Amino acid sequence: MRIMLKSKIYYATVTDLELYYKGSITIDEEIVKEAQLLEGEKVEVLNLNNGSRLETYVIKGERGSGVICLNGPAARLGFKGDKLIILSYVLCTEEEAKSLKVRMVELDGRNRVKNTYLAK
Repeated sequence: MRIMLKSKIYYATVTDLELYYKGSITIDEEIVKEAQLLEGEKVEVLNLNNGSRLETYVIKGERGSGVICLNGPAARLGFKGDKLIILSYVLCTEEEAKSLKVRMVELDGRNRVKNTYLAK
C-alpha cells in the first residue's frame, strides 16, 4: 500500500484564527466539496508565509463565506492573510497509485474557486 496525494487546495487565504478552540481547520463548505474532502478528514496544512506545516482535520465552514480558519494550536502558526496549501492523501494499492489523478483546487484572493482540474 502507498500513501498518495489525493487533493490539493492552493493559495487559500487565512481569514480567521480561533486560538481557544479544540483544534482543526475550518474550510468553506464549497471548497470542501470541490476538493472532495469529508468533514473530519485528515489534512496537512502548509503555510507559504512562514514555512510551518501541520496536520489536522477538516470542519466545514459556512457555504460561500470563503472562511479558512486556523483553530486551536494551529492558530499560533499563522496570521490573517497568510497563504496556505492544504493537502489530503489516500491509501491505495500500487495499481491504484499508477492511475490516480490528483484533484487540484486553485483559489482566488477571496477564497473562491478559481480553477479545478485533475493532475497526474
